[in-house]
Amino acid sequence: MTAKLSDRVVNMAESATLAMAQAARDLAAKGTKVINLSVGEPDFKTPKYICESAKKAIDAGHHQYTPVPGIPELKKAIAEKLKTENNIDANPSDIVVSTGAKQSIANVIMALVNPGDEVVILAPYWVSYSDIVEFCGGIPVIVGSTLENNFKSKAEDVKKAITSKTKCVMFSSPSNPAGSLFTKEELEEIVAVCPEPIVFLADEIYETINYTGKYTSIASLEGAKNRTVTINGFSKGFAMTGWRVGYIHAPSYIAKAADKIQGQTTSGTNSVTQHACVTALTDVENMKISHKEMREAFLRRRDLTLKLMNTDLFPGEKNGN
Repeated sequence: MTAKLSDRVVNMAESATLAMAQAARDLAAKGTKVINLSVGEPDFKTPKYICESAKKAIDAGHHQYTPVPGIPELKKAIAEKLKTENNIDANPSDIVVSTGAKQSIANVIMALVNPGDEVVILAPYWVSYSDIVEFCGGIPVIVGSTLENNFKSKAEDVKKAITSKTKCVMFSSPSNPAGSLFTKEELEEIVAVCPEPIVFLADEIYETINYTGKYTSIASLEGAKNRTVTINGFSKGFAMTGWRVGYIHAPSYIAKAADKIQGQTTSGTNSVTQHACVTALTDVENMKISHKEMREAFLRRRDLTLKLMNTDLFPGEKNGN
């Protein structure tokens, strides 16, 4: 006889992303040649300057528990990055470092959402958004988009989705999975239709994979500065997926709540990894080089894919099918 599992875990869906990744691994183990496009994982090695920093951190004896919201050096480096690159007036005390951006998102949703609260999610969206909301008892309200609008939800549709139960508006830019980038003007329109105290949850994890040369963080805009949680990390921009470091910058009351939740669950993130992340952000010259190399490689691949799709290799795509 076994104990009954909790309703929350019984009702929870398996991560679709991880299920697809496991299916790919299973097929590969059987000898099948697989091109795995399931997990958002750059196929680059972590830059050497970051790896060398991790080795130095081990030799320097950084082996102990860290403060729950992150080591001061990393929080300071993140705050400086947000100020110089994103025009966000960031305070290190309002930053919480977590074991990956997924944990960052979960911390924030747990901190904000009560059963019955609604979270407006702009689609297409990363599959875990809605599952995390439901796990916390919230109700995902999906706002769609169209090919004609470059898969970006319109402000007028966001406005229609807002009710008295709306707690947050959640989105990623560049979008996962569409890759679309919200412009400053489009973000301003969304801010204008979302009355306070609705909170914006801005997932900016794909920030560096951007070919336009322009990037706007919603937290830099008037009307959004004091009610935005900026979510980011090191997995995509620095090819550090297995190192597991994400972070938020949030209004103080949300950051403190996320810190409190993390203190009762995982506590602080890996010490050696955090010290390597300090170097990732502060060695600006090497950071720029690694970002440029990855971005250019992704752009070449994108252009090649588009070229092939417009040839007879994919005749159906050529006709728009």
